[in-house]
Amino acid sequence: MDISMITQRLGNQIRAMRINRGYKQADLAALAGITRQKLIEIEKGSLSVAMNAYARVIAALGSEVKLVPVTMPTLEELEDLFDE
Repeated sequence: MDISMITQRLGNQIRAMRINRGYKQADLAALAGITRQKLIEIEKGSLSVAMNAYARVIAALGSEVKLVPVTMPTLEELEDLFDE
């Protein structure tokens, strides 16, 4: 699996959890001790953001990372790869 797809999925999950919990980007960024711009990059699945920043956001959401076996990408995810 392409590493950019992994970070994209993680970013999508972080964004969904933030919205589900009713946080604005600025709120979650403040809780995590990072800038709003950094959170935007995390939600995009940026490879240039340090793992520490991802971990801070995940902790601020009161969550943890769980590794699961790879599943086949959806058609939408494949489409996104070709759009880049």
